[in-house]
Amino acid sequence: MTTVPVPRGSKGRSSKARKADAPDPRFDWRRIAYHALVSRALDDVEEATNRNKATEPRENLILYQFSARGHDVAQAILGSLIDHPHDAASAYYRSRPLLVALGLPLDDALASPLGRSGGFSDGRDIGVVCNLPNRNGPIVLPMSGDVGSQYTPCAGWAQAIEYHARTLHDKSWNGSIGVVLGGEASVATNGFWSALTMATTLSLPMLFYVEDNGLGISVRGEMQTPGGDIARNLASFENLYVRDGNGCDPAESARLLAECVDHVRGGNGPALVRLTVPRLCSHSGPDNQRGYRTDAEIAADVERDPLPRLRDHLVPSLISEQEWSELEATVARDVQAALDAARARPNPDPSTVHRWVYADDTAGSPEAQGGLSRAERAALDGSTEAQADGEVVRFPEAVRRTLRRELEVNPKVLVFGEDVGRKGGVHLVTEGLQKQFGAARVFDTSLSEEGIVGRAVGMAISGLMPVAEIQFRKYADPATEQLNNCGTLRWRTANRFAAPIVVRMPGGFGKDVGDPWHSLSDEVRFAHAYGWQVAIPSNASDAVGLLRSAMRSPNPTIFFEHRSLLMTSDGSARYPGDEYVIPFGSASVLRPGNDLTLVSWGALVHRCLQAAERFGDRVELIDLRTIAPWDRETVLASVARTGRCVIVHEDSLTAGFGAEIAATLARETFWQLDAPIARLAVDDVPMPYHTVLLDAVLPSVDRIAAQIDETMSA
Repeated sequence: MTTVPVPRGSKGRSSKARKADAPDPRFDWRRIAYHALVSRALDDVEEATNRNKATEPRENLILYQFSARGHDVAQAILGSLIDHPHDAASAYYRSRPLLVALGLPLDDALASPLGRSGGFSDGRDIGVVCNLPNRNGPIVLPMSGDVGSQYTPCAGWAQAIEYHARTLHDKSWNGSIGVVLGGEASVATNGFWSALTMATTLSLPMLFYVEDNGLGISVRGEMQTPGGDIARNLASFENLYVRDGNGCDPAESARLLAECVDHVRGGNGPALVRLTVPRLCSHSGPDNQRGYRTDAEIAADVERDPLPRLRDHLVPSLISEQEWSELEATVARDVQAALDAARARPNPDPSTVHRWVYADDTAGSPEAQGGLSRAERAALDGSTEAQADGEVVRFPEAVRRTLRRELEVNPKVLVFGEDVGRKGGVHLVTEGLQKQFGAARVFDTSLSEEGIVGRAVGMAISGLMPVAEIQFRKYADPATEQLNNCGTLRWRTANRFAAPIVVRMPGGFGKDVGDPWHSLSDEVRFAHAYGWQVAIPSNASDAVGLLRSAMRSPNPTIFFEHRSLLMTSDGSARYPGDEYVIPFGSASVLRPGNDLTLVSWGALVHRCLQAAERFGDRVELIDLRTIAPWDRETVLASVARTGRCVIVHEDSLTAGFGAEIAATLARETFWQLDAPIARLAVDDVPMPYHTVLLDAVLPSVDRIAAQIDETMSA
């Protein structure tokens, strides 16, 4: 590991020193200059458009404008080095120069900020939150609007490179790299440190490019990183190749970036390069930097502008003054043509705004990049008929057998999380799987839920089927950004990308024990999360069918494993077979009845069953099995016939999913109801530890029976 000190001073290296560096012949400098000039021209156009708010029609305004001024030259150089068919860049809102260098059409580059149809989001996302699919070349992973969330998906892509090349023996992945871009403020985030841990401990082919402009909106870099220099602080990191330099100097930028890319492509592990660059603009269109920067500070940054230095570097040593002028004229024509084309596009079609929350597998519908292809999913056998003579298995064994079977028949399945490898998981659900399938396919992770889920997203986009475990529902909270971004991925890229992952998540009360950390249910949070399927099986047979469906689905899935079912025999059932699948949104009528419909899911189904048995054939018990989507038709039909309904769940009463069911029933079956809809749930307090307190808040068989009796007597 070697560190090159960053040049100090506002002007960087002297003009004399720069002139001494002839343009490196390994680079296509004309193309680099073209892309840098294009990026600057795009910023000019957008800023001019914003300044003309009083005269331009509303639809021509850039609603969110983030300039890349000062960052553009180094990104154009970096883009010229990302050229492998399976390279991927993971970027952020100031990374448009890189996308242009990688092939982003200029009309898309302008149409998306204008909010016009087509482009990388079809008007659904902020115009600088870009993506770039490519089936046969480098891609740009879908960006997000939050800071730091770009890091862990890139680490997932880098780990997927190793898996494709070494485990699946696909030689086309050899030499590929993942490149992540971020500003100096982003290195304070959980995502940065989680990805850095993954990359260094696993020696991943990953390049961290930190473009340091010294400001996180208005906050100085010293507030993000002690001393304001992340490269210097990481000098002692094991297995990390570090470079540090002046991003205003084209020759130095090219040399340092090439050294890092060569290091990573050579199979030597990860690298990090920090380049200091000026921010030649306010943070964004609405921001006014003069409120927190002095005129002298702004002028010093203008003096460091890398674009004139690029011109000095190339003229006249590589191209003439006239050729540079001709290049500028070409850029002006191309950008004007792109602007005309972008403005000629229609506004997005409002009738399509609901499309792509979930996958659309209808004939002729385009496939997103990510997950198993339709052909791969179709090749996997499945049956909705359960074997009647299977042996009785407990809930954990059912999950383990399903994972084992899918690992056997689908080489793209990977299972991972904290302690899932050698130990076999804290509930021993994955016990023995690593020994059978190896540590490349069943493996432990570092203790970072952000890293677990973000890694899974990057892997899924590469075409793998990741099954990630979060040890307990509460521990998923640090991964909230990644979970939200994964669920909206297909919709906000207008079906260009998708990340169908499975997140296994134990939660709920345990055997005679609860607590606020390990016993959280809160499944309604994921019903609120756009794009996710949510499965909450109550027994071993359903666990098999739903988990297999999830692992063959084009949509991401939360697979909730209830602690009580993992710790007791309550969920035991006959093993339904190695090909058994249950479609999402298909409830199970566990017992028919005539006078009242009882709806539940998860472990409380068993208490509901005991309570219903006290009423003979009067109570119809429905196990929803999935709450996103949920089987509205079965519930509505039952309540329309019985005229009464009790909903029982473990999540808190206020805003629990039972409220959604009750609201739907009140609207759709109002005239068939013979009594008010009743809800029975955990009181609005955290799940308590002591058994006496747990029993006080958790619906018991007696409380459920009493509620049934009260509702039938109304």
